[in-house]
Amino acid sequence: MKKKRIIVMGFMGSCPIAGVIWQHLHYIVGLQRLGHDVFYIEDSARLPYNPDTFEVNNEFDYAARILGHLATEFGFSRRWSFCARYLPGNPTAGLPLSRIRQLYHEADAILNVCGTQEFNPDLLASDRILYIESDPGVEQIKVDQQNKSTIKYLRRHHALFSFGENVGTEAFPVPTHKLKWLPTRQPIVTDLWKTNRRPLPAAVFTSVANWSTSGLKDIEWRGEKYLWSKSKEFLRFVAAPKRAGETFELATDIKDEKTRARFLRHSWRFRAPHDLSADYRLYRDYIRRSKGEFTVAKDQYVRLNTGWFSDRSGCYLAAGRPVIIQETGFTRVYGGGRHGLIAFQSLGEIAEAVKEINADYTRHSLAAREIARQFFEAEKVLKSLLERAGI
Repeated sequence: MKKKRIIVMGFMGSCPIAGVIWQHLHYIVGLQRLGHDVFYIEDSARLPYNPDTFEVNNEFDYAARILGHLATEFGFSRRWSFCARYLPGNPTAGLPLSRIRQLYHEADAILNVCGTQEFNPDLLASDRILYIESDPGVEQIKVDQQNKSTIKYLRRHHALFSFGENVGTEAFPVPTHKLKWLPTRQPIVTDLWKTNRRPLPAAVFTSVANWSTSGLKDIEWRGEKYLWSKSKEFLRFVAAPKRAGETFELATDIKDEKTRARFLRHSWRFRAPHDLSADYRLYRDYIRRSKGEFTVAKDQYVRLNTGWFSDRSGCYLAAGRPVIIQETGFTRVYGGGRHGLIAFQSLGEIAEAVKEINADYTRHSLAAREIARQFFEAEKVLKSLLERAGI
């Protein structure tokens, strides 16, 4: 592939939590390894979050510090910028605004990771912006509901990609109205997660989840409400660890005492998520030290049969940690068999999956890593994405 100048745009400075940071780093490092000239730019009117103070305000010193640190560690020093588009004069950290404008004109591709980048007059100089949707369902429903601002925004992109690998196929129920959606998935730089250490005997199946997300992107469609939350699905399968004869651990913050007690009665334990969220290295260590992952999917992903798969679950696989995950239709494309990555729809299937993994952990661990390398390796995923976008 011929060397290209590529900009990755996202929000790991303005929302510097570990899962978000890794999601963006995989794009940056993967594109670097393909030999491209890669820049990372945040240029948003969205106010940043500071995890030290737990505040959202117009200061961007924390965002600048974390981006500078990441740039040094992951090889994009002098190739990043944070533009505070929300302040008069649009001040920046890293590259100046004049250089950002020049890059917008020069870039062969601009990746709008998670589809969160709003347009501004400078960015609109480019006609090579690629929309990469990590949360399928809502935008497709808005299009079907003839939401003019959504349709205008999506059509302004050069190509549309979605983690919902069933979007635009007969397996997905929402009409796409001639918008061409291309399937993609989270790229994972698998060697950043590889470990030769076997989990300790006390290790358990874990996961990390934000409990209070319902309401942010909940949407009604054809008389039914679709929730942008995992909490409903976790509650559906609250009996899973007791049924499997195991302890499961969830790094989350459930405020409601009755709900928390219900989980504890069914052999769950909890881990405070705040330090994991604040430190991307601790987050990686937590995954590596787990036996594997047990997780559900958001209500929207499941009932709309999107074909979505978790970026975090891809990291578990890359670490050689088997994953038991709720079916969203992704098995139509890959995985979900009996080794390394097992999809479920019922409590009985969860218990059987745990039994199979425990019976031959080494085989499942090796299979998990092989699935990551075959389907999620960053260079493969990103090479395919650029080729199909005509870049």
